[in-house]
Amino acid sequence: MCHARSKRRRGFTLIELLVVIAIIAVLIGLLLPAVQKVREAANRMSCTNNLKQIGLALHNYHDTNITLPPWAFDFAVAPTPNPYGPQTQGHGAFGLILPYIEQENAWRLARPDHSVIDPLNLPPPYGTTTTGLTKIKTYLCPSTPRTDIDYGPYFATQGLAFGPMPLGALDYAVIRGGHANFKAACAPGMPNSPDSSGVMGVRGSISAQNVMTSGTVRLTDIRDGTAFTIMVSEDPGRHQVYARGVMILPNAPGQVGWTLNSAWGDYNTAILVRGFSNDGTVRDGGCCVINCNNVNQIYSFHSGGANALRGDGSVSFLKETTSPGVLAAMITRAGGETYSED
Repeated sequence: MCHARSKRRRGFTLIELLVVIAIIAVLIGLLLPAVQKVREAANRMSCTNNLKQIGLALHNYHDTNITLPPWAFDFAVAPTPNPYGPQTQGHGAFGLILPYIEQENAWRLARPDHSVIDPLNLPPPYGTTTTGLTKIKTYLCPSTPRTDIDYGPYFATQGLAFGPMPLGALDYAVIRGGHANFKAACAPGMPNSPDSSGVMGVRGSISAQNVMTSGTVRLTDIRDGTAFTIMVSEDPGRHQVYARGVMILPNAPGQVGWTLNSAWGDYNTAILVRGFSNDGTVRDGGCCVINCNNVNQIYSFHSGGANALRGDGSVSFLKETTSPGVLAAMITRAGGETYSED
């Protein structure tokens, strides 16, 4: 009787398997940079769209109120009662434009008639509202390394150790103007009082009659031209301090690697542009002005520059090679400077 001879299937040898793995690794190595470039291009586009939405909101606010929002405002008379004392700090620009970026629910919960340091505007256990916890997509650039924003450790240094205070992050900043040190060392042609020379550089004040008596800059006050003047820029990554993309440590309140103003509900998120050393580690140590340090500077996690919103609502990409004199001209609303971006 004849028996059919079974065929034995030959398997991979160890060497062949290692060769296949090596080929796959090489292909992944070749494809990964391309995938990262595509992802970053998409992130940068999303960041640009966020700034366009912010620009549209600022213009709609202007149409409604006949003025742009101030970078933040104070109450002439502290709203009372407040268990945290006579707090006069009001809200910042990013809180004031909530109704214009389809965040009416958050705005309804907020209390613009009370200080941001009031139980009516703070999350539990410090207060009674969850508004500040809201993570607003329009205020977040997807290129930013995401970390939790917690103001609890800072409040603990003020004697209010009630626990964590998580708040919604903010990756953008109103540009108030330039710091006096920046003017002196890097841009002597800036106007006097450079700290209030930005489009929304004037601090607002609300009277006891609920009337904004200062901080009422209009688009027509941008005499340098809305297309040539920056209102808002990227400035992400706070609480963590970054210098040239590198985290500065240690990172805790009062330490060199920590900065407070990182939440959209914070009063003090606007920036005064300052110069840094070329490695980004020394404030006022040079005239490096873009992507050097994310504290009081235009900064991003994009390669080669950062996005900025202009007064006409357009968004442009500012190169890291932008000179301090050109940047100074771009962040002032009525300095009378002329410049070329080439």
